[in-house]
Amino acid sequence: MTTLLEVDRISVRYGNLVALRDVSLTVAEGEVVCIIGPNGAGKSTTLAAIAGGVTPFSGDIRLQGESILGRQPEQIARLGLSLVPEGRHVFGTLTVEENLKIGGFVQGDRSTARADLDRMFTLFPRLAERRTMPAGRLSGGEQQMLVVARAVMTRPRLLLVDEPSLGLAPRIVDQIYEMLLDLRQRANLTLLINEQSSNRILKHADRIYVLRGARIQLEGTAAELQDGEAIRSAYFGFEDGATAKAEIPA
Repeated sequence: MTTLLEVDRISVRYGNLVALRDVSLTVAEGEVVCIIGPNGAGKSTTLAAIAGGVTPFSGDIRLQGESILGRQPEQIARLGLSLVPEGRHVFGTLTVEENLKIGGFVQGDRSTARADLDRMFTLFPRLAERRTMPAGRLSGGEQQMLVVARAVMTRPRLLLVDEPSLGLAPRIVDQIYEMLLDLRQRANLTLLINEQSSNRILKHADRIYVLRGARIQLEGTAAELQDGEAIRSAYFGFEDGATAKAEIPA
């Protein structure tokens, strides 16, 4: 498979706090890659660095072999990378349609944006039903659907999704993952997803990275890590044999 994204030993500092230290990962075209780790591990910082929200003080980030380090988020978005941030940031007083149109502004082509808007309402029929509703009145699951659709309006090749299950009921989370995996096929997307839960990523990911204490502690395919023991050890930092009762958030 063709490598789409290369994160090469990046380190990020907030003041005196090192948030990431020598983090490396790769994402191949068409893959679903998940980063798992506890709160404060550096997962969101990793995605923010890739999307241009923060600038590493060392290392490099390459998209299709081209360094994007230090570029503005708008420039990176035009290269085919879009971020769905944690927390379902919708424009609550704007309608569903108006929120989606904001995503289309990146393309700068009105006819293309109109076609993409129609496409989103085909891909997301629930959003089509709520087209004229203020986004702030949507349920949590519908808002998550909207921010994903808004990101897809930028026509990305690589979609970064930060904590898509945060604050949602398990049934809704399952629907969100079904939606993401469907988009992978129907919109030809490559996915890099941050999560706290290992249960879903073992079902849906091709490869997994465990991030703890600002460093990558483990990487492997979902098949290699299927029994969950290595993930629990890396997640909690326990020595071998000390993970039997450790539970990662479901």
